[in-house]
Amino acid sequence: MISRIFRPIKEGFFGVLRHGAMSFSSMVAVTLTLIIISLFMVFSLNVQSFTKELETSVQISVMIDYETTQEEIDKLSLDISNLEGVKNVTFSSKQDELNYYLESFEDEKTKEAFAPFLNDNPMHDAFYVKVTDGSMLEKVAKAIQPMEHVNQVNFGGQSAVGVVNILASIRYGGALMALALSILAIFLIQNTIKVTIMARADEIAIMRNVGATNNFIRAPFMFEGIIIGILGALLPIGLTYYGYQYLYRVTGGFVMTKMFVLFQPHPYLTYICLGLLAIGILVGFIGSFFSVSKYLRWKR
Repeated sequence: MISRIFRPIKEGFFGVLRHGAMSFSSMVAVTLTLIIISLFMVFSLNVQSFTKELETSVQISVMIDYETTQEEIDKLSLDISNLEGVKNVTFSSKQDELNYYLESFEDEKTKEAFAPFLNDNPMHDAFYVKVTDGSMLEKVAKAIQPMEHVNQVNFGGQSAVGVVNILASIRYGGALMALALSILAIFLIQNTIKVTIMARADEIAIMRNVGATNNFIRAPFMFEGIIIGILGALLPIGLTYYGYQYLYRVTGGFVMTKMFVLFQPHPYLTYICLGLLAIGILVGFIGSFFSVSKYLRWKR
């Protein structure tokens, strides 16, 4: 019973050794594919991290008309809060606005030049609106603009949304490249298994003549494909696990500015590595399954 279970694994392993050149080319294809997929996964997680930071730093400023009563301000605040995509609304009085503006100047003489405005404040009362998702910034800003008692809506998030869109386009391009390489890896594994099958055609014929089932014949080839997938995944897993930790230490956890914060290595690296191993096994399994199934149908 034990020998029956381990026979496919043993024959699959020796099949890899017997067809070293073809197996090696398949492993290289799997390795390259998984390196691209690993880069894509790491990039996608960091894009999500960058996007969250952008969303927390970008907000909509709403200038309120002069002579607006407190009751009208409260109603406007409620109307804005009820809009879809609004996370929170913060009120800032015109005095707060002036103080903030004056504090932005480090030169005391410049601050003194604005002394006349302390008694005749030209600033507006304002709301600062944060949204639940960066993609909602423009939509919420357009919904606020026609509201009663709104003087001006300043939307400074367009450039941030543009950056996110560019990163998303690169992410989709990486996904397509990873998919194309996965198909190439499956094709190469199919050819490797096909050569193995042709070399063992007589052995397969004998097994069929003595009543061996298709599953019994198929099993060693399936394990050969899985072993190729696992061996091809080892290098990408090592590069991802140790390479990203090194990158995180060197950069201090952010890129250029603290707005672009890298995701924490743990536990996400473990999930990525397990995902790479699973993809390697799946690619090897699919490649060998299609190849041996096609041969067995052809020889039926």
